[in-house]
Amino acid sequence: MTTATRDRIDDDLWSAIGDPSRRRIVDLLLAEGDGTATTLAEQLPVTRQAVAKHLAVLDRVSLVHATPAGREKRYRVDEAQLARAVAQLTSVGAAWDARLQRIKGIAEAIEQQRKDQSKRQSDS
Repeated sequence: MTTATRDRIDDDLWSAIGDPSRRRIVDLLLAEGDGTATTLAEQLPVTRQAVAKHLAVLDRVSLVHATPAGREKRYRVDEAQLARAVAQLTSVGAAWDARLQRIKGIAEAIEQQRKDQSKRQSDS
C-alpha cells in the first residue's frame, strides 16, 4: 500500500469517525457487542434508514463489519481498526503537543528579548 493510498484511507476513516451520529453508533455497538440498523435506530434520534447509511460508511472504512441476520445485517466493531484509529489519534496528538511546545518556546524567547531590550533602553 502506497503512502498516498494509506493517507486517503486514514482521511476516510477520520471523516467517518468525525460524524457525531457515527461515533454514537460505534459507542452503542461497543457497549452492546453488536446490533442491527433497527436495534440501533431504537436508541437514536434518527431513522433506521439514516442509521443504515451511517453503518454503510463505517463498514466502508472497515470500522464495523456486517454479517447477515435474516433480512437484516448484524454489525460489530472491528477492534483492530478501532485500535488503529486510536493509535493515529494518539500520534496526531503527540505531534501537535510537540508543535505547541515549539511555539511556546518561540513565544517565550520573543518575550525575553522584548524584556531585555526594554531593560537596556531604560538603563541608557
